[in-house]
Amino acid sequence: MKLKGNIVDILNRRIFKGEITIANAKIVSIEEKDCEENHYILPGFIDAHIHIESSMLVPSEFAKIAVKHGTIATVSDPHEIANVLGVKGVEFMIENGKQTPFKFNFGAPSCVPATAFESAGAVIDSETIRDLMSNSDIKYLAEMMNYPGVIYDDVEVFKKIQWAKHYNKPVDGHAPGLRGDDLTKYISAGISTDHECFTYNEALEKLQKGMKVIIREGSAAKNFEALIDLLPDYFQNMMFCSDDKHPDDLILGHINELCARAVAKGIDMFKVLQAACVNPVKHYNLDVGLLQEGDAADFIIVEDLKDFNVLNNYIDGELVYEKGQSLIRSVDFEVLNNFNTSKKTIEDFKIPSNSKKIRVIEALEGQLITNALIENALIEDDNLVSNVDMDILKMTVVNRYQDQKPAIAFIKNFGLKEGAIASSVGHDSHNIIAVGVSDEMIAKAVNLIIENKGGICAVSNTNDNIVPLPVAGIMSDKDGETIGKDYAELDAIAKQLGSKLHAPYMTLSFMALLVIPSLKLSDKGLFDGNTFKFTNLEI
Repeated sequence: MKLKGNIVDILNRRIFKGEITIANAKIVSIEEKDCEENHYILPGFIDAHIHIESSMLVPSEFAKIAVKHGTIATVSDPHEIANVLGVKGVEFMIENGKQTPFKFNFGAPSCVPATAFESAGAVIDSETIRDLMSNSDIKYLAEMMNYPGVIYDDVEVFKKIQWAKHYNKPVDGHAPGLRGDDLTKYISAGISTDHECFTYNEALEKLQKGMKVIIREGSAAKNFEALIDLLPDYFQNMMFCSDDKHPDDLILGHINELCARAVAKGIDMFKVLQAACVNPVKHYNLDVGLLQEGDAADFIIVEDLKDFNVLNNYIDGELVYEKGQSLIRSVDFEVLNNFNTSKKTIEDFKIPSNSKKIRVIEALEGQLITNALIENALIEDDNLVSNVDMDILKMTVVNRYQDQKPAIAFIKNFGLKEGAIASSVGHDSHNIIAVGVSDEMIAKAVNLIIENKGGICAVSNTNDNIVPLPVAGIMSDKDGETIGKDYAELDAIAKQLGSKLHAPYMTLSFMALLVIPSLKLSDKGLFDGNTFKFTNLEI
């Protein structure tokens, strides 16, 4: 097979008219020659850190959508399904991904459970990490979220890192806001990347101390604008990622959008493409071609180098996207799950109290971090209740793995005026998380999730709406276009109920993420991410 066009040689920073010859999934030759074709041929885009599960799609269905945007590979942390199903879940992701012509590169989840302060469905200890790291299908040790464990010399944490070093595989980081001597110690342990930077100065310090910084632009956490001005000077040590991308957003765009935005800011195109295409291959030692003779025939054809509108996508020489159509097929798979809790009553969500003040989680638009507020309590019939007028709503996390009393907190900025929303996508342990205007609505939403053994839902006095997620309670068994449409409709319903958040379900899913400060809720109680201890709801 031969292809002609403007060849974008990122490694040598040049563009030339030429012809590429492909045979046996490899690039046999690249020759400079005149041609009439005006399109551009360049290496494909790579998402340098993503949880495929957050798209609510199994890997094979994720690939069908991603190739439309010129993505050819991902660096994927199966942390979410591992917290539900352990190694069995990791194996599911690897095997499902292998059935598609797309280059998934999975890591070994380093924090299952993420902390000792929540209930997960499995445990992955250092001995299990040893076994995973010996597997050639595992490319790296995934994000070390337990940064306090690194700083305070936790023996089990360091054993996991040592196994990655033993097999000469990179260790990913996860250290939002970490600075100074603690950051220095974190890096010296062997941790090489961070995708959690949310300020320019934080990212700059990490770059200056030798870390690679991955600019994240996901459905909830959006750090592109804060960090992109670092790229011109530090392009050799930066990458792009989604981290968590809901299906409706994935349908609209992927890493191609970040390239277009960066180029529109006047940043050198070659520097942008090095971050998007080259750096992940080099850092993670990926089997992904970079449009050089002898490389795997992985590349895309785009209309121009401004909007990066994708015309064709080739992976190992196979055409996987053409003329607006994904050529990747759906595959059959076994549906796995782990849901073992019974329905709850309205009484389960009541909090008898006479407190005048309560701690409140403040959700922030486009951020995973939260603020901790002290607000006036609203009490009715000796029970703490949602204050809809003040947008201080009751929130719950319910253990999905066994019957336990629900944990209760209050949250600001969800904006619901009626009903409730709930989800079994609750990072990191994927217990049920819900927020609503009344105990009755919260119970109704939680029980709808339990009935379906997973999903996201919105309920009101008159309607129940749910998108079931039967695969581990976090992914759909349907195709991407269907789940994207269903999710978008449910997202619209949540906004009709009053939510002003751009991505209410994605934001909700992170309100149980204890490793991100400052105030979060686990199934065991209200948690202060700054002190890494439980705290009281009532003042």
